[in-house]
Amino acid sequence: MAKELNEDTGFKVSIKTLAGIAFAIATIVGMWFALQADIAEAKELPAPPDPEVTRMEFDMKDQMIRNTILTTQEDVKEIKQSIEKIEDKLYQ
Repeated sequence: MAKELNEDTGFKVSIKTLAGIAFAIATIVGMWFALQADIAEAKELPAPPDPEVTRMEFDMKDQMIRNTILTTQEDVKEIKQSIEKIEDKLYQ
C-alpha cells in the first residue's frame, strides 16, 4: 500500500542538507553566468587575421618537398637493386 502525499505529510531535512543544496544551486548559477559572460566576451573579440605565406616561406617549403621527393626516389632505386640481388641469390 502506497503512502499518500498531502499537506499533512512531513519531511525531515537537516539544516546541513539544506545548506548543501543551496550551495550546489548557487555554484551552478554562478557557473552559468560566468559561462555566459565568457561567450559574450568571445563574440566581441576580433577574428584572427588570415595567415599570409611569404614568398620566401613558400620557396623554402617547395625546396624541402622537392628534396624529399628526390631522396625518396634514390631510396626506391636502392631498394630495387637490393630486391634484384636477393632474387638473383634466391633463384640461382
